[in-house]
Amino acid sequence: MRIKDTIDKIPGGLMIIPLLLGAIINTLFPQALMIGGFTTAMFKHGALAILGVFLFCMGSQISFKVAPKALKKGLILTVSKYAIGVAIGLVVGKIFGPAGLIGLTPLAIIAAMTNSNGGLYVALTGEYGDETDVGAVSVLSLNDGPFLTMLALGIAGQASIPFLAFIAVVVPISLGMILGNLDPKMKSFLSGGQKLLIPFFAFPLGAAMNLSDVFGAGLSGILLGVMTAFLTGFGGYYSLKAFGEKRTIAGFAEGSTAGNAIGTPAALAAADITYLPFAATATAQIAASCIVTAILCPAIVVIMNNYLKKKEADGPETAKFVIK
Repeated sequence: MRIKDTIDKIPGGLMIIPLLLGAIINTLFPQALMIGGFTTAMFKHGALAILGVFLFCMGSQISFKVAPKALKKGLILTVSKYAIGVAIGLVVGKIFGPAGLIGLTPLAIIAAMTNSNGGLYVALTGEYGDETDVGAVSVLSLNDGPFLTMLALGIAGQASIPFLAFIAVVVPISLGMILGNLDPKMKSFLSGGQKLLIPFFAFPLGAAMNLSDVFGAGLSGILLGVMTAFLTGFGGYYSLKAFGEKRTIAGFAEGSTAGNAIGTPAALAAADITYLPFAATATAQIAASCIVTAILCPAIVVIMNNYLKKKEADGPETAKFVIK
């Protein structure tokens, strides 16, 4: 059987196929992965641990010389994603009020569009980007959680900046970077973890999703996912270009919604009860966006990666939008 060849033919297949399998099993048979032992530890709860090893391996490939560029990219992507999400959410709120447009609330828009899926980002940049793209996740982790959403909606001070979450991401990358720079043989040894670990943390990430959330949120949830994938993805791409970056594929890898963004409406409602009537709807819409972007974002990355490579080879005047 040509399993690997088939996976490689699918945009972002190494990430998206295990993720979808995990989501399907969790949706149809939610107790199947809860039998305990190694099965539950690996396939249900193993995402963070395996992702930590992945970040360590990726960090080992970053030389001290390129670390400043990684930080620069992370700052550009974090600011652009936040600015786009906040701008769209506030405009919708200003024109249509807190109830939003076709049921799509400003709360859901800002929460979904300003929070990104770090696991998906590092998987995609690990396969299609370079070490500076992956290293940018150390800054991107700052958009994790409800703080930035609360700040945008004018209720800052009701939550704390996730500084420890930022440190938690930086530690494995930094340790890997130190080890890789100290010993070239260790750098070579750890390089194998860059692709090997992707499907192993993708599956448990999917196992935390429920596909019924897409149907529960309806058209508004799907629209939110599409908006997030395209608007923040292309926004990140053009922001990197504007600051003179030659490798810009990381911008598209940022066009996703983080799973922990699902908890943002409840956090906001606890801080300000005026958001309570919209919390349930916003939660369903954000959950749908998580799933939709998990499918769309890898596809966009692969399509644009092929396009940009062809454009570079043929020249800007002869390039055509073709998928190989």
